[in-house]
Amino acid sequence: MKSPHGTVRKLMLRLVVACLILGVFVWQANGAVLPQDRSDAMYHSYQGGGISIDGPSILLRKKIGNQVSVSANYYVDTISGASIDVLATASPYSEERTENSVGVDFLHNKTLMSLNYTTSSENDFEAESIHFGVSQDFFGDLTTLTLGYSKGNDEVGKTGDDSFLELAERQNYQLGITQVITKNMILGLSVENISDQGYLNNPYRSVRFLDATSARGYSFETEVYPNTRRSNAAAVTANYYLPYRASIYGEAKVFSDSWGIQANTYKLGYIHTFGEDWIVELRARHYQQDKADFYQDLYNRSAEFNFRARDKEMSTFNNLSLGLSVTYEFQFSATNFFKKSTVNLDFDHVNFDYDDFRNVLVVDTAVGEEPFYEFSANITRLYLSIFY
Repeated sequence: MKSPHGTVRKLMLRLVVACLILGVFVWQANGAVLPQDRSDAMYHSYQGGGISIDGPSILLRKKIGNQVSVSANYYVDTISGASIDVLATASPYSEERTENSVGVDFLHNKTLMSLNYTTSSENDFEAESIHFGVSQDFFGDLTTLTLGYSKGNDEVGKTGDDSFLELAERQNYQLGITQVITKNMILGLSVENISDQGYLNNPYRSVRFLDATSARGYSFETEVYPNTRRSNAAAVTANYYLPYRASIYGEAKVFSDSWGIQANTYKLGYIHTFGEDWIVELRARHYQQDKADFYQDLYNRSAEFNFRARDKEMSTFNNLSLGLSVTYEFQFSATNFFKKSTVNLDFDHVNFDYDDFRNVLVVDTAVGEEPFYEFSANITRLYLSIFY
């Protein structure tokens, strides 16, 4: 069993899968209007790197009068298999993660305030978080300023050790501004600061070190991370609307933290409508990062440094994803309670390449000369939305 804390599941699978899902389900403030009344039902699937993740998600959102909107979301991950990190020291596993969230939005003139509370639970990990956001329109609604604050608390356990319990606390500050440049173009700038403290590594993850007494030439010991981490990110986005009912968009994002990780992300997408009912989106995303200061694939001896990591998400790596989305929209009659419905299919293929994380499952290779690891993954999301 592997905790999600600081693993490929949290940093890759859930960032790639859950964040894409949240991009569909969670309304982001963009102008002082309440989100539409809607119900969404979705099935999501991730397959890659020895891991399989799938499950349903249900969202309900409803206005109360003209100033308040409430929402609730239920989301499940069923996880099975084992990544290369797990197979190096343990056996495949299976588990289920359940996430519940509730939210409320309040609109007053041109100000929109949002409050959300989320809990996540699995057998060896409990988490809760709260987020507060404010969005304000200025200058004839051509400029939108957003502020956000999130606070989370984690309880990290360990399967097979009932006495193991560690805590972590996370805080996140966000600031963004969106500006209408022309009738066809919108630009955005956002900055983010994250502060983590407490138990920030994974009780199951291990580092390897040279050991002449071992038949394979090396042994494993538990990772040790610092108990504080500060991160900063900044992003520039652009959306340009083309005259033939299409648009292109792009994003450039930089990230750095106190552990020495430097990363950048670039996105580019194209959206095209066909007739009155079909929308097709093509997109590409590239991510690259440098390793943490205390990361090594192979240490010279046990406890060589105070802090030690071999989690591949702390290494130097990059990934490239290519995606396609197809949406069909069905309009109901003007007298119907339901306004419209959409059926949506999203598919992304992602390739991961690691520059200093070696595949220790390869046999008949000298220690420290194993090939660098790489793998690919497929992410699928199928969901139905009904607006009323």
